[in-house]
Amino acid sequence: MAASIGFYSDLGLTLSGGGPDDDHSDFAGDGVRVMLDTESLMCKLHPEWVRPTGGHAMALAFECESPEAVDRTFESLVKAGHVSVQVPWDAFWGQRYATVADPDGNPVDLFCAL
Repeated sequence: MAASIGFYSDLGLTLSGGGPDDDHSDFAGDGVRVMLDTESLMCKLHPEWVRPTGGHAMALAFECESPEAVDRTFESLVKAGHVSVQVPWDAFWGQRYATVADPDGNPVDLFCAL
C-alpha cells in the first residue's frame, strides 16, 4: 500500500483517504476516484477473488502538459525505482507515449499530444 500511495502521489494524485498502513486508500479529484485495496481486503470482500494473471488488472493513463513532461515524469518514476515498460516514444497516433509499471505490476501510461 505504501509503495502504491507513493507511486500515484508522484503522478500528481492527492490522497483523500486511508494511508500506508490501511487496507483501503483512495485518491480523488477532477471527477475521478482511484481506490486501492490490499489483497487481504479483496479476499474479505470477495472470497472467490484471485489475483489476475496473464495480463494487467486495469489500465490508467496520465496526460502530461507537454511531450517533454512525458520524458521527465517517466525518468523521475524510473529513478524512484519503478519499472520501465516502454520508454518514451513518438507514437504513430500522434502522441508522446511511455509506460511505467506501478508497484503491483500494472502498466500506467504517460502521454501528451505531439
